[in-house]
Amino acid sequence: MIKAAVLGSPISHSLSPLLHRTAYEHMGLSASYEAIEVKADTLSRFMSERDETWTGFSLTMPLKEEVIAYAVHVDDLAKRINSANTLYRKAGEWHATSTDVIGFTNALKMHNVYVKGHVVILGAGATARAAAAACDNSNTQITVINRSLARVQAMSDAVIESELSFRNWDDLSVLGDADLVISTAPAGVTDSIDLPAKTSAPYFESLYKPWPTPASSLWASRGGSVIDGLDLLIHQALAQIAIFSGATFDSALMYKKLREVGLAALK
Repeated sequence: MIKAAVLGSPISHSLSPLLHRTAYEHMGLSASYEAIEVKADTLSRFMSERDETWTGFSLTMPLKEEVIAYAVHVDDLAKRINSANTLYRKAGEWHATSTDVIGFTNALKMHNVYVKGHVVILGAGATARAAAAACDNSNTQITVINRSLARVQAMSDAVIESELSFRNWDDLSVLGDADLVISTAPAGVTDSIDLPAKTSAPYFESLYKPWPTPASSLWASRGGSVIDGLDLLIHQALAQIAIFSGATFDSALMYKKLREVGLAALK
């Protein structure tokens, strides 16, 4: 039996239980999956109270960085971006990985967005680093709009091939020549940002609630396409579901089913 949960704080709003339960039911698997409030700096204590019946955990903020120090095994990708959203038991030991990167990659592919040219990322936290890693290739120039120099080194570590630069939050002129914009900023932060008068670039918003965001609506009204955060949530969840279940499934069909229940829940 699969026994899993999503951990973080706040966590009551999470759609992950709905998505995971729907997937396991569709696959005919016996499984439980819940949302558990776990605050910063308490992950180790929480894990010490779990028994061996647990399969794994999905991790959201503020635990994506904290889990790196906890897990016995951390894969190279999670180390590179200093973030893991998936903790799973293998041979009696805890392994940490990130499915956020493949979540961004597969969501962009589904919307026929080829990552090239100038990519602008709003924010520089754990999700931003996953976005940067997903867009990192020799054909991209990545500009990060951030508010703190404290995040510069970690973001730099996440990027290997792309040309990387940083701008202050009050310098958004680069949005005008972006080929792709990815926002990983918290709710409300982008509500009043200065967007280009006209654009054809895609705007990938990592938020799914509230939806639509003012920035995504304005971007669409000015000519750009929009990818919502529900897509990111579903695509990273599909990778987690494969890890927790150890089973293969039709990812396109599963995406369609999870998208349907996710949209219904957000109405």
